[in-house]
Amino acid sequence: MKELFPKKQVVGFLFSLILTAVALLVYFLEMPFGVGMIVLLLTAFTQAGLQLVVFMHAGETKDKGAIYASIYYGMIIAILSILGTLLVMIWGYV
Repeated sequence: MKELFPKKQVVGFLFSLILTAVALLVYFLEMPFGVGMIVLLLTAFTQAGLQLVVFMHAGETKDKGAIYASIYYGMIIAILSILGTLLVMIWGYV
């Protein structure tokens, strides 16, 4: 019966709830903008990674190297897009 209980998924779900609660604390504690954005970005990327590994089983196939390479590439593109948007729209560089 022990092998039928989805322990990994339950722990992943609880950790997702904790990360969501931490993100909500940014609002309820009225953190400064810079600190709040750092906390939100860290919790968002951590939760996205958790979802990929635990619930979407990203590392359980034989071609997990290609899957992780695609994930890293996507993260790099997302970070560059965010920084480029901030660079042009917020900081005023053209």
